[in-house]
Amino acid sequence: MASIGIVLATFLGFSIGVARLSSNWIVAKLAMIYVEMIRNIPLLLQLLFWYNAVLKPLPNPRQSIALPVISLGMPEVLPTVLAVAAFAVGWFLYRRARTGVESTATMIASTGGSVLMAVAVLGWLGYGGLFRFAGQAGVFLNNRGLIFPDPTVQPGFEAVLAALALGVVGAIAFRWWARKRQAETGQQAPVGLVALGLIVVLPLLVFLAMGRPISLTYPELKGFNYQGGLQVYPEFVALLLGLVTYTAGFIAEIVRAGILAVSKGQTEAAHAVGLRPGPTLKLVVIPQAMRVIIPPLTSQYLNLTKNSSLAVFIGYPDLVQIFTGTVLNQTGQAVEVVAITMLVYLTISLTTAGFMNWYNARKALVER
Repeated sequence: MASIGIVLATFLGFSIGVARLSSNWIVAKLAMIYVEMIRNIPLLLQLLFWYNAVLKPLPNPRQSIALPVISLGMPEVLPTVLAVAAFAVGWFLYRRARTGVESTATMIASTGGSVLMAVAVLGWLGYGGLFRFAGQAGVFLNNRGLIFPDPTVQPGFEAVLAALALGVVGAIAFRWWARKRQAETGQQAPVGLVALGLIVVLPLLVFLAMGRPISLTYPELKGFNYQGGLQVYPEFVALLLGLVTYTAGFIAEIVRAGILAVSKGQTEAAHAVGLRPGPTLKLVVIPQAMRVIIPPLTSQYLNLTKNSSLAVFIGYPDLVQIFTGTVLNQTGQAVEVVAITMLVYLTISLTTAGFMNWYNARKALVER
């Protein structure tokens, strides 16, 4: 829970923190309302809201919300060619607009290119044949959780894992090469696109080439509940949503403070050499703001880990409930059980703090 929550809260908190400083009045005010509302409502009440007001009113298993299963297939030729052509045109417009002098025409070209690329990708996914409906409902949402098919690995899946491992190694090597070249020449490389192709597209192509070596075991309604498949329990979802949204409010303020701590002259200097607002934020402001953001961010990660012990209030069987409930009732050793529980939380917190301190040392300024 802590691992998943830290990742999601970081992405959400950074997005809201940047949005608070947006030049768009609506975006900035919505982000401010989110932060002020979430931070000033107790976490326990938010957990009870997600569990009792959002997830509990869902229908029972017999009236489950049924969703179709989407399977992967070999894409069709004509839609693929049209999608590639449209994406290439959109990319050309976007790149020409980003490298030209800022004006109304370049803004229209940039927006049009982005929209064209999005339409090309979505159109290909919807009509190109890569994703197909399996023809039967296999995902069910009810007050007992989200139930979906259980994937079973078939012979040939080892090649997909090998392609994934090769893609990860290739992405790391390309990122190292790109950083070295940028330090020497100042030229940037499309690290994100290359990493996406190596980590996602390459294993996907191998998966299709090996004949989709995964079979699905569909859940079936038997009696009062579904049998088979995998289930995500509503208590887990409520706890995750509560922890992520609550912690993201504090992370957003940390990010906003870190960005404001960077001298305004840095932004003006970046604009003076021709950098646009997006690259300025990514390449100039955020790297310097991270030195201010990381120390208090560590505290929020530790708070999220410790706040996960509130899971007992919504019935989720977490560490505290298992140890101080089941184990304590069976053994009767209260001091030992509570001490073990405290030691586990202490170990997790110290491990998290140690990793963040190492990362903070890497980002700190090196003084001569």
